[in-house]
Amino acid sequence: MNFELSKEQQMIKEMVSEFAEKEIKPIAIQLDEESRFAEEVFKKMGGLGLLGIPFPEKYGGSGGDTVSYAIAVEEIGKACGGTGLSYAAAVSLGASPIYYFGTEEQKQKYLIPLAKGETLAAFGLTEPNAGSDAGGTQTHAVLEGNEYVINGEKCWITNAGYSRTVTVTAVSGKDNRGKNIISAFIVPTDTPGVTINCNYEKMGVRASNTCAIILEDVRVPRENILGDPQKGFKQFLYTLDGGRISIAALAVGVAQAAFERALAFAKERKQFGQPISNFQAIQFKLADMAMEIELARNMVYKAAWLKDHNKPFTKESAYAKLFASETAFRAGNQAIQIHGGSGYMREYEVERYLRDAKLLEIGEGTSEIQRIVIARQLGC
Repeated sequence: MNFELSKEQQMIKEMVSEFAEKEIKPIAIQLDEESRFAEEVFKKMGGLGLLGIPFPEKYGGSGGDTVSYAIAVEEIGKACGGTGLSYAAAVSLGASPIYYFGTEEQKQKYLIPLAKGETLAAFGLTEPNAGSDAGGTQTHAVLEGNEYVINGEKCWITNAGYSRTVTVTAVSGKDNRGKNIISAFIVPTDTPGVTINCNYEKMGVRASNTCAIILEDVRVPRENILGDPQKGFKQFLYTLDGGRISIAALAVGVAQAAFERALAFAKERKQFGQPISNFQAIQFKLADMAMEIELARNMVYKAAWLKDHNKPFTKESAYAKLFASETAFRAGNQAIQIHGGSGYMREYEVERYLRDAKLLEIGEGTSEIQRIVIARQLGC
């Protein structure tokens, strides 16, 4: 096995790291305090081609692989968890379903502007009464002539306030067993009947844009259905598998930031006449953090590699998302502990890492759901 990054992957890592250090990290505290989406940062990211890393050049992308994309998510998330979340959602949830399942016409119309970073797209799956139980979707789409009429509500949708389109799931009929058929539809956000409210007050990842979407008699052309009308649910399970790789990469970035802050503080902070990094109790915390972060990163790379080579990766993406997100939360918590009273203060930033990490144990399937996915993959 070769664990070295390729020349291209190393170049992406260095470029994104430099960009994040210069453009994102200096404003991360401000973005968190103001709960502000850094639109200007995303325009620059689009200009660098970061929003199109995993898509072919023919669709405006960079032609990179999933490993390269995961590296970019980690570096951006290391600078700001909220910005990293919006970046991951823009690519994995906004653009990827169109790339995976869209017609050539849909890719030309919708994917190219996304890959070029000219706009964003959102993914509308979660509802007030349908989260992990996506089969309980209550949004409905009824075919009337050559149009679908969509009614329903979506909640906690990342980037919706800055997106030109949102792909929504809706019940479009019943199968021969009487179960709901869930289809996916590309809905331009300026369509009459679409209302987007971005009023959530969040605990963490406050630099990401999070909105509720109300759909009232929203009419979209029949050709806006995405992929197989009968397989919308399976399509989004595949999309979520890929999205979990990006959330895991984001978690590694947040954890790495927490670790680096804690290590630097431990070397500077003196108690009893010496740096606290000399104390075994602190050394053990740092050693555990470093070990878990490296293991999580390797799991992210493995899941990404499997996806790139068209091998099954459902189990491995769940492994990565579960372990990395819980690693990030532990790292944030330990970083606060190492900082002591200083860690409780916002200016030291480690408390933000903990708040950001918590969402990663919930979004894209909770830790409990990941364990269910893994158990099913094991044949339980």
